[in-house]
Amino acid sequence: MATEKVESPRFSIDLVGLKKIGKGALIAGSGAVLTYLAEAIPGLDFGEYTPVIVATLSILINSGIKFFSKY
Repeated sequence: MATEKVESPRFSIDLVGLKKIGKGALIAGSGAVLTYLAEAIPGLDFGEYTPVIVATLSILINSGIKFFSKY
């Protein structure tokens, strides 16, 4: 069953949009937290690659959510 997408008016955000923004923020924050925890392991330092690791972990978290979700 296909659902019709309803766009929010320009220069405003509806509840669905706010939920998507919040979910994206949680995913990005989770990547940052995992990177912080990984750097707490002695002998592990990402140095200048820390932003790349944060982005990669965020992508992996989002991929896992999509892979394991029912819809």
